[in-house]
Parts: sequence; C-alpha cells; structure tokens
Amino acid sequence: MPLSQPGSEALPADHAELAEALSSKAASVLDAALPDARRKLSPKALDIWLQGVGALIRMGRGDEPVIAWIEAAPLLATELGEDVLGELLSVILGFASRTSGAVITRVLATAPTAARRLGDATLFRAYLRFLEHLLGRAPRALRPLLDHLTALFDVLTLGGLRRWADWGIDAHRTDYPELQAYFALETEESRAVVQRERKGTLLVDVQRRLMMYLRALWGRDFMLVPTAGDFETRTGLRPYFEAHSMHLPDALDDWNNIPAPDLYRAQCAHLAAHLACLRSPIRGEGLNALQTACIGLIDDARAEALAIKRLPRLYDLWVQFHSHTASGMSGDFDRIARALISPGQTAESEIAAWTQARFGEIDLDLPDASRDLGLELAARFQGTPYSAHSDLPSCPYRCDNRLLWEFEELEFDTAPAQAPQVRKYVSVTEMVNEVEVETAGDDAQEIWVQSHEFFDDDGTSFNDREGKEPVAPPVLYDEFDHTIQMMRPSWATVLERRPKLGDPATADAILHEHRPVMERLRHRLDAMRPQGTQRIRKLEEGDDLDLNAAVTAAIDIRTRQQPDMRVMMRQIRKTRDTAVMVLLDLSESTNDPADGESTVLDLTQSACILLAEAINRVGDAFAIHGFCSDGRSQVFYERFKDFDQPWGDLAAARLMGAQGRLSTRMGAAMRHATHHLSQVKATRKLMLVLTDGAPADIDVRDPQYLRADARQAVQEASRAGITPFCLTLDPGADAYVQRIFGAHNAIIVERVERLPERLPQLYAALTR
Repeated sequence: MPLSQPGSEALPADHAELAEALSSKAASVLDAALPDARRKLSPKALDIWLQGVGALIRMGRGDEPVIAWIEAAPLLATELGEDVLGELLSVILGFASRTSGAVITRVLATAPTAARRLGDATLFRAYLRFLEHLLGRAPRALRPLLDHLTALFDVLTLGGLRRWADWGIDAHRTDYPELQAYFALETEESRAVVQRERKGTLLVDVQRRLMMYLRALWGRDFMLVPTAGDFETRTGLRPYFEAHSMHLPDALDDWNNIPAPDLYRAQCAHLAAHLACLRSPIRGEGLNALQTACIGLIDDARAEALAIKRLPRLYDLWVQFHSHTASGMSGDFDRIARALISPGQTAESEIAAWTQARFGEIDLDLPDASRDLGLELAARFQGTPYSAHSDLPSCPYRCDNRLLWEFEELEFDTAPAQAPQVRKYVSVTEMVNEVEVETAGDDAQEIWVQSHEFFDDDGTSFNDREGKEPVAPPVLYDEFDHTIQMMRPSWATVLERRPKLGDPATADAILHEHRPVMERLRHRLDAMRPQGTQRIRKLEEGDDLDLNAAVTAAIDIRTRQQPDMRVMMRQIRKTRDTAVMVLLDLSESTNDPADGESTVLDLTQSACILLAEAINRVGDAFAIHGFCSDGRSQVFYERFKDFDQPWGDLAAARLMGAQGRLSTRMGAAMRHATHHLSQVKATRKLMLVLTDGAPADIDVRDPQYLRADARQAVQEASRAGITPFCLTLDPGADAYVQRIFGAHNAIIVERVERLPERLPQLYAALTR
C-alpha cells in the first residue's frame, strides 16, 4: 500500500532526507514513480534524478515543478539517453531567478514532447539553448510558446521554430499584448510565418522506416541522427557521417515532384554505399578546394557504381535526382555526375565524356583510384574560376564527403567573438531626442528603427490627407529582413494614388527640343517595327505549295534533269511580343538640380516622354508608373499610363504632373510593378527602373535592409519571367546597384543631362 510519504528505506541512503522534505502530494508521485525509475535508470542517472528533486524543493517554487521533474526525467532519459538529465537540471535551476514556477513547470512538462519530436540529444541541447535565448529576449513569450509546443513541433523543425520566434520578437518586442498573441498563434501573421517555415516531411516521422530499409539493403544497423541545417549552403544541409551516425536534415521538402521520403532513402543509401566501399581515409594535406571537390565527385560515383553492381535497383533510386543542370562549374559537375552514374549513355560535354572514359578504365576496388582520377580531372579544370561555396553540384542526396578525408590536427588560438548587433524599435520621441548617429553603418552596436508612422502637428496621420477615394484598396506585400534572413509577412502597404495632371503642352515642347535625338533614332526604331508577313521559299516541308518552284521542278523532270524538290513555302508573321514597364523613382531627391537649369525630375520626365514616343512608334505594349514612400505603411504608387491605355495627351499630362517627394522603398514598389506586369500576356517582359539613389525610407536606419529587400524583389521578378533593369543617376551607385540588379542589368548615367537620349537608346538595345 503506497505511503503518504516514502519511507527512508524506500530511498537510497544518500537521499533519505527527501522523505521529510517532500509534501504529501509530491511524495505520493515520487512513491509511484520510484519503482519504474529503478528499472529504467542507471545508478548514476537515478542519483541525478533524486538530486533534481531535492534541488527543486530547495528552489521554493511549490510542488508543481517538483512533480513535473519526477514525471518527465525518466521519460526524457528513455528517449534521448541519461546524459541529458544533468543538462536539463542545470538549465532549469538557471531559470529559477528569471521566471516563475509555472513557466518552469511547463518547460519540464513539455520536455518529453520536445525530445520525442527532435529525436536527438544534440538537437535537444540546442532546444534548451533556444529556451535560454527566448527567455533572455522576450520572457513573456515563453509561456504561450510552451502551451502550443506540440502543435508547433508537429509542423516545424527546431530551426523553423527559432526563426518563427525571432520574427515575433523583432516585430513585437515592446508591444506585449501583440507579443503574447503572436506566440499563442492567435494572429494571422503568426500563422503566416508558421506556414512559411513548415517543411514537408520530418525525419522523425520516417526514421524507423529508413533504418529498416538500410538493414534490408546492407544487413546491418545504422544510426540516423536528425540535424538542423539553418546556416548551410544554398543546396541546404548536405548529409554526412560522423561519430558512427548518419546525420540527415531534420526535415525535407519534395524535390522536383519526387517525394521527400524517396530523397531520404537516396541519402541513406548513398552514405551506406560510401561506408561499404571505403577502405581507408584519403590524406587531405596539400590539396586545394578544386582538387578536393573533384576527388569527392569521383568517389561518389565509385561508391555508387559498386553499390549498383551489388544492388541494381539503386540505380533507379539515384538517377532521378540527376535531372537538374546548374550553370558554370556547378553545371560541369552535374554533367560529369550524370555521365558517371549512367555509363551507357552519351556524355553531354567534352569534359564529361573524358571523365566517363577514364572512369571506365580504373579499378573501382583500389582505394587510391578516386584520388588519382580526381587530380587528373582538377588539372583539366586548371584556370577555370572556382568557388567552394557557390560551385556545388545540384544533386540533393549526395553527402559532403567529410568521411573521406583525414587531416593532421592543428590547434589555433581562437579570436574573441564580437558582440552581436542589436536592433531596437523605438518611438518617434526617442528617435528624435536620443539618437546619436543618424547614418549608422553595418558596424554600429545598435541600430534604431522607428516603429510607427509619423503624425503631423495637428495630430492627424498622413493617411488622412487624401481628399478622394483611393484608386484601389491597399495591397500588402512581404518584405525581406536580411538580419533574420526571413520574409516579414504583409509588412509593406502599397497605396495607389491618382496622378495629378500637368500641362500637356510641356510634353510637346520637350519633343520639339529633342527632335534631333528622335531623328537619330528614327531609322533604328523603324527597323524594330514588325514587318508583317514574310514568305520563306525553297523548303522541303512547308505550309503551302510554291507554284513557281513546282513548275520549274516539273519542267526539269520533262527534260530529264535533276529537279529541285524544295517546292514548298511557309509564311511567317513577323511580330513583336514585348511588354515594357517603366518604374520611376519619385522621391524627394529628384528635386535636386541636375545641370544648373533643370532638376533630376525634369530630366526624368523628358526622358520618359521620348521613351514613350519611341515605344509607341515600335508598337510594343508599355506602362509608366512611379512610386515614393513614407514608411512601410505608406508606399505611394502612381500609374501615369497602363498597358491598356493609349499614349496621348492624357497620359503625357499625368506624367508632367509628377512630383518628387518622400523616400524610396524600392522593393515594395517593384513587387507591385511585377504584379501589374504579370497580368500582361507577352513573351518578353522588361522592367526599367529609373532611380537617382539607393533604396531608403524614414523608418529604416540600417542602409543594407532595403537594399537586401530590393535584391529579393529583383529575384522574385526574375522568377516571374520578368527582366529587371536599372538605370541610375547616382555616380556612387557602384557600391550597391550591381548587388541589387546584377552586374549586367544596371547602367550608371554619369552625365545626367544626357538621360533623355540614353533612355530610348537603352530600350532599343534591350528589346532588339
């Protein structure tokens, strides 16, 4: 019969004092758990468990933390091993002075759930560090997160959970109700970030099947360990073998319509093939990065060839992941890998054919075969630029080959780590009265960001200044935050405004002033115009019979001469299928003088008038839009001419009424322009961005923030089939414009006064 308090004889002698220290409720729970703990825990782990009971009693936070520890610790040791008990106890005792007993109880109660979903002691230790990180940055967020931990771990990896939490902390650090609502999954933005971070298949859900699969293939057991790959290369975490375990990504998405479980099987089988054929590690001293990569590429093929020889169906599993071909050196590696795994097929390049032939000549069982052939392959690449970080094969299942290498161990003195940069979201008053340096750079200890919109002296918001109904409802766009490497859902608001009308006579005066420029471009523009239908004759296969050629062939036959059988013709309609979006930066800086008489905005308007005349003459569809911004909640967007509107006096008057004001939030404007351009049916789509400076806004103090977001917007436009091109008037734009648009998609106009001539010439060159 259970006792109300365990007697001293029921406990080890070293912990007999617990019988007097425990309350009746906690004593009953310990009495029930002690027999099972004796069976499952080693004497050392049992001692740690009982030490934890005594430490939590002395902590003085009530019975709940003690009971939670008694119930959770044996389950945790069963899931991850006994070594984690001491670390968990140390973390919990560290929480004692920083949070309440209720939170400590929730940490302990949810620890078995975290251990079961993470499935690895290393990841669980990282989870404990994450809790310490969260407690240090946002203590109020810890309890709602723990209340929903099961739901979060059902869809998120540890890395995804950390990014989701960091996003909420950065967005709502000083707004406590919003912070708690975010971590309680009560807001739309919280659920939106969860959806962004969720993965397709978690390793813990397929781990048992993978272990059975490997045992069926190789007749032995392998230990599979989930590993978070938050800071890995562009191809994600590459599998590796270390400490007698296969380390695989903790989650995978489907790859090119191939299910994620198949990718997991391919990764496991590849690592097992390496282990089966590896005789001894390869000495890595004296090898450069290219030689290492080439040797690894050859050894990957050697291991797979030996495995396929033993298990032929592995070829069907692996070959489906070799369908992608990257550019540059990565593409060469992809073609070589495809040629080596399919020796019966014709290689796609000269270097791949040579490697395929040499690979067929070597003895795959020799341990030095991969090294020798890899060095020969690297010699053939000599002089070709190579980057170990970017020139990686596209194949997603192959490992990082660390099990191949053996290096001489060297000891280096570690440099002291720099303190991380702190971002603060402050009020307008703090920003005005306390900021010390308005142009803080990347090396600043703190970067302050204004967290709310500005209000005028009369207390009204600038949002209330519009006298007419808006042209369209506000549109919310995500924005990229380079500090956390995540998209902020629905972060920037684009407001379309009616453009004000200017004087159309000014547009006529501009055309008259620049008539010599248009005359010089006239022949070039006429050559770009569609030439109607063109007949191509003398074809063996065509759409229509070429009557003249048929008569000539009949005459040749009658006169016993060899006839020309090319008696068909085809009619080809010469048309242009191009859509051009001109996006103008209308920030305050465009009011600066350019050549003493005209402002930057005047030259921009003149250039757009000439460009519109040129495009209208060629016949391409085009639109002219402009933008400025006043913080993330007010990105103003004006449409001077749309694709379905004719070019005439009304569009010219709207363009001449443009005004330079406010700031330049380029990323949100480009996303809105991409949306409009995506609605147009055209084979070729071009976005010309005309600006006079770097992206900037009043609520962003980090100069790299909006530049990184603009680069992300350029990549999104490219994925939508649009070619973004930037024409900048900033003479110092070399520092950022090529990083945003690419080295070949940006031009700096050094002489601003020549802008009206350069813009039509640029259009003609880009669309010829």
